[in-house]
Amino acid sequence: MKAYLYCLYRKTRRLRLALFLIVIAWTLVEVLHIKYVLVQRSQPELIALGSERIYITGLHWNSEQILREAWIEAVVNLARAIGRAHVFVSIQESGSWDNTKGALQLLDQQLAENDIPSRILMDNTTHLDEISKPPTGQGWIETPMGTTELRRIPYLAKLRNVVMEPLYEQQKDGIVYDKILFLNDVVFTTPDIEELLSTRGGNYAAACSLDFSKPPNFYDTFALRDAEGHDMAMQSWPYFRSRASRQAMKESQPVPVTSCWNGVVAMDAAPFYQRSPLKFRAISDSLAKSHLEGSECCLIHADNPLSREKGVWLNPNVRVGYNSLAYAAVNPVRSPWLSGCAIASGVWKNRLIRWVSTPWFKENVVWRRLWKWERQLKENREPGSFCLIDEMQVLTENGWAHR
Repeated sequence: MKAYLYCLYRKTRRLRLALFLIVIAWTLVEVLHIKYVLVQRSQPELIALGSERIYITGLHWNSEQILREAWIEAVVNLARAIGRAHVFVSIQESGSWDNTKGALQLLDQQLAENDIPSRILMDNTTHLDEISKPPTGQGWIETPMGTTELRRIPYLAKLRNVVMEPLYEQQKDGIVYDKILFLNDVVFTTPDIEELLSTRGGNYAAACSLDFSKPPNFYDTFALRDAEGHDMAMQSWPYFRSRASRQAMKESQPVPVTSCWNGVVAMDAAPFYQRSPLKFRAISDSLAKSHLEGSECCLIHADNPLSREKGVWLNPNVRVGYNSLAYAAVNPVRSPWLSGCAIASGVWKNRLIRWVSTPWFKENVVWRRLWKWERQLKENREPGSFCLIDEMQVLTENGWAHR
């Protein structure tokens, strides 16, 4: 019996060793391939800046530091590269308590010096002013705490629609834009934007960058959904649960997604000019009362008719940062942005997560609440169901909060 057990032990030990060596070889081949793709990645054919009309827009709140550190210079350089005849800059600031207004006055001055058309609105209405208004019904919600508070997403959607107003004013004068470029308060360069605009030869409903605040984790988990409508398997590379999204990420190709925002977004402008223009919105208050919320930056893709025709894409080769250190970390000068160790650990962590977990449990909570809401009135429909998460977000004096 002892001899048999010893023999069995030796056989299983050899089997374990063989399995271990297979895993090592498999991982090594995968890492070498991905490293090769990163190093040998062919530069896409770029669409020359100035060949399209670009409407640049963004929101700012308490972002003085990044404005002065990088954003103002980057926007001016970008606008100059596009050319004054083919660009417009529309910015909305709202109730900052740092000197964001002063920084934007500097931007306004530099744009004027370069004869770049723009509109920069600065609003003294603070969050405290907004939440101190008497509840009007729309955009307000009764929280589990029994209070009636102002929802965050309708507030943001309204601001995003405000910065789009010059687009329609100029349309009356025959000026029509090809692309709309939404810029968060991130560090970026003109070549970054040129590559983003050139994603898939410019053929997309929307193309997004990857954004980072504390690498290696990406930042915008609220709006990003993979090709199957799921949120991320993990916040570090290769991020995705969907095979189509994951494989494109490994090949450093434009990644098919259902929704993205991630710092910088380029969108085909055509849907914003249709008879019923594409607008930013929130989910209805009645649905939000079910303790559900969805980002306006996700819902815009759900509502966009071009999303199904041309697709929404994340460009993994355009990486921006919410500070200079983050930008430098994901855009190294002399080496690929992913190390061999990051690739090896990433592919196996992602694999194990997919093997042992499912998004079903988390998504089922959302589906049940959505189905209940839809049954209440047959006309109730939410096309952006993949955007929904189990949260309630309200505006506060110093930002926003969960309820």
